[in-house]
Amino acid sequence: MTVHSTGQPVAPRAILMSGLQGSGKTTLARALEAAGFRRLCPDEQMFSRYGHYGQDFPRGEFRVREAPVLKDIARELQELLAARHEVVVDHGFWTPEERAQWAATVIEAGGEPVLIYLPVRTEVRWGRIQKRNAQSLIDSEQHRVQRGGPAPARRPILPADR
Repeated sequence: MTVHSTGQPVAPRAILMSGLQGSGKTTLARALEAAGFRRLCPDEQMFSRYGHYGQDFPRGEFRVREAPVLKDIARELQELLAARHEVVVDHGFWTPEERAQWAATVIEAGGEPVLIYLPVRTEVRWGRIQKRNAQSLIDSEQHRVQRGGPAPARRPILPADR
């Protein structure tokens, strides 16, 4: 437990990463994790539970499927803060309402919310997104096979093949 010079315990921090896709949230969150923070990542939980958006589950269902994931992450965040762990939440926190809700969740658990916003130029973000998406498709196929789904076809199935 960290203690202030006055002898009072310092509230554990919850870093809330804010930024658009490709801004570097996960890179920074992983660096904080390596420094001892506990990292919570809704996107990784979504992928673990449901697979790749638009391939393993239909487009248009993201928010419905994300709601229980976010509820679980919020509960885990509160448990970690109550146990005096410092935490980084690797999520976009795009709206003021969402940021306020998560900050309230942190405060309720006795933590100190710290918002980090990562502004990055569009062309830089787009290059990162393209690189990540190429790897994401490979990861999605491996995930689908591990979950017992059909193995990916080696080549497209054409009508003449049937």
